[in-house]
Amino acid sequence: MAKYVNPTKVITGPETRWSYANVWQPKAIDGGAPKYSVSLIIPKSDTKTIEKVRAAIQAAYDEGQGKLKGNGKSVPPLSSIKTPLRDGDVERPDDEAYANSYFINANSASAPGIVDAACQPIIDTSEVYSGVYGRASINFYAFNSNGNKGIACGLNNLQKIRDGESLGGKSRAEDDFADLDDDFLN
Repeated sequence: MAKYVNPTKVITGPETRWSYANVWQPKAIDGGAPKYSVSLIIPKSDTKTIEKVRAAIQAAYDEGQGKLKGNGKSVPPLSSIKTPLRDGDVERPDDEAYANSYFINANSASAPGIVDAACQPIIDTSEVYSGVYGRASINFYAFNSNGNKGIACGLNNLQKIRDGESLGGKSRAEDDFADLDDDFLN
């Protein structure tokens, strides 16, 4: 039996960097329902992931025609609605982490599964922070809410591949104290 392939689901490449990683506790934004979320920074050089994302956005648009049409007479063209793939050079020109990259904000009402490179669950919350590199399992879907129409991105699961420099401006304790001489013990 052939395995079903969901055309709206994407697994990003391992060079995807996580920013604004609210993946352990849901956070409410502007009084909305609390959600888990992450900004996925995808290098423009990762053309394979970008192509998969564009195809999944198109598939979500095709599947969501009824929702996007709503009470209107026609479905708005994909080019005229909100989509989650954004250009970091255009929208975040002053943020070095977003240079030469695209980004996608993904969220979910339920907690994402989080594993390490060997697919073992990560329990220590300090292991996952804004700045790590890893894959993300995401899905795209159409929405039509309060006059806003577009394609959104849902967060499924995360796989940390390697550490990266923290993007939160705060260093990790392990890094601060790793290279210090222990001369106070002498």
